[in-house]
Amino acid sequence: MANIYETDLPQNQANYEALSPLSYLKRSATLYPEYPAIVHGDLVQNWGETYQRCIKFASALSKAGIGKGDTVAVMLPNIPEMFELHFSVAMTGAVLNAINTRLDDKTVAFILDHGEAKVFITDAEFSSVTASALDIANSSPLVLDVEDPLFTEGELVGSMTFNEMLATGDEIFDWSLPDDEWDAISLNYTSGTTGNPKGVMLSHKNMLSAGEIFIANEGVRADDDFLSYLPMAWVGDTAYGPVISMLIGATCNCPEGPSTVMRDLRELGPTGIIAPPAVWEGMLSNLQLKGADAPPLKSSIFKYFIGVARQIEDLKAEGKSIPVGLSLADTIGEYLVFGPIRDQLGLRRARWCYSGGAPMGPDTFRFFRGLHINLKQGYGMTEVGGLVTLQPDGEASSDTVGRPCPGIDVRVVDDGEVQIKCDGIFAGYFQQDAQTAEVMTTDGWYRTGDAGVLNENGHLVIIDRAKDVGKLEDGTPYAPQFVELKMKFSPFVNEAVSFGDGHPFISAMVAIDFETVGKWAEGKGLPYTNYMDLSQKPEVVSLISDEVRKINQGLPEVSRIKRFLLLSKDLDADDNEITRTRKLRRGFIAEKYGPVIDAFYSGGKEVELQLAVTFEDGTEAHVDSRMTIQDAA
Repeated sequence: MANIYETDLPQNQANYEALSPLSYLKRSATLYPEYPAIVHGDLVQNWGETYQRCIKFASALSKAGIGKGDTVAVMLPNIPEMFELHFSVAMTGAVLNAINTRLDDKTVAFILDHGEAKVFITDAEFSSVTASALDIANSSPLVLDVEDPLFTEGELVGSMTFNEMLATGDEIFDWSLPDDEWDAISLNYTSGTTGNPKGVMLSHKNMLSAGEIFIANEGVRADDDFLSYLPMAWVGDTAYGPVISMLIGATCNCPEGPSTVMRDLRELGPTGIIAPPAVWEGMLSNLQLKGADAPPLKSSIFKYFIGVARQIEDLKAEGKSIPVGLSLADTIGEYLVFGPIRDQLGLRRARWCYSGGAPMGPDTFRFFRGLHINLKQGYGMTEVGGLVTLQPDGEASSDTVGRPCPGIDVRVVDDGEVQIKCDGIFAGYFQQDAQTAEVMTTDGWYRTGDAGVLNENGHLVIIDRAKDVGKLEDGTPYAPQFVELKMKFSPFVNEAVSFGDGHPFISAMVAIDFETVGKWAEGKGLPYTNYMDLSQKPEVVSLISDEVRKINQGLPEVSRIKRFLLLSKDLDADDNEITRTRKLRRGFIAEKYGPVIDAFYSGGKEVELQLAVTFEDGTEAHVDSRMTIQDAA
């Protein structure tokens, strides 16, 4: 029976308007027409110009027959055209499928076919991959090339250029908001750790919600500057780059290229930055090496004040007060060490910094917090539009990923899995109803696949992937990611894979950081020829053995590594050992390195493997490798 407030009025222009990024784009162009919207090299394009270019390209797409229900696939670096396409495609009613630039040709071909792309827009930078993908794919989309003036290599693979297509559009185009704010605006494919990637359908409202939540949490302003350097195919950078910039009228700065990111960061000095743990760990490794290589006096000053910073962060973590002497030393350290380091990193203006996409080691987190960098952690996934939890100022912690964002409910079920319910849950996986059903409960909760707990303060703690949490032989719980994170805190370790489920103890395979260990070896006058040669040198084995010993000291007895081995090659996405987003393919690794695992637990001292290696040009080779298993001290 209808209640007294139900008037049977259908949605119409008088009482309903769909929420969409498009209306906010128009708003920014109206309120901040002269504010810079996007910067790339010497190009500075304001919001008024950006809006007009979006309209014109939308008109061009419409003339080419693109409209509601169509897919426009894009594989571009972070350049102005990529930024604009987030809006111009939506103006036609079509859906943008941003493809991760790190994917191989077979995966790109799968996405083009599965997503039923009518148009494919790409860049000469990826021509070798895209040309091969188009040869493999069954579909035949209209292919457009973007000519980035900052990249002059590669080849054009399309039938026309982006600018030629743009020229066919009209200055005036009668675009409209979607009929419903839950209409799809983007198609984002997952990394595919266990099979083919899945296409996540996100709505106009999905895109807005993450941006609005972040702006409210961090007080983002129209005069803010962001460096958008992570692939915009990642929903996190879509929210952080185009969406947040558009919502508030801020400036999205794109790096000149992948190799210039750190330089651009220092030159720009953004007011905020989002980076995965690997970036923070890389910055930490470089700082540690520079501190060690500095003249004796500078090195001593660096080590002393970094020690002060760590003591203070440890006391804060324990909820203890800071002694006056330490506080005074911290003030001096700000002028002598901490401030100059922030300048060097390009974080002098940053009001907030976030790490996300993977767990961060507590030591890394506390190091940067000790430098007076407002580093915090968040948690999210594509299926909810990006954001689930954030850490408010004053509640930053290495142990949690923050509080659930407003409007998002989080629960942990009996088996430890984290589940989410909110209005922003995705519509489902594109043309994959069975996979959608697997991740949704009957009462509307999304199964994240992560194991975690909600602590007494209402913060979420992520332990590991639920499917990866196991037990040692004696029943002791074992979370491999926890051990691996500890290992990767070492500047000499690039990747680590731990084993223990069903076994009497924990063992680990270690991939050295070739650059960092190489510099260490050169400083010791130790010659080497390649990764395999360097990783198997007794001096390097001894170095990593010392690192394992240090790491074990910070682990509970049951979680300590008993045996380990140095891999003769790094883990590689081309060899299917990790995804393009550097997530471990545990099942594949366990099968490929089965003889290593057997040797760990049979007491073996050496293991021989024939490893398939894929080179940058796509050719493959098989390399015989003999590796020695070490007993941890």
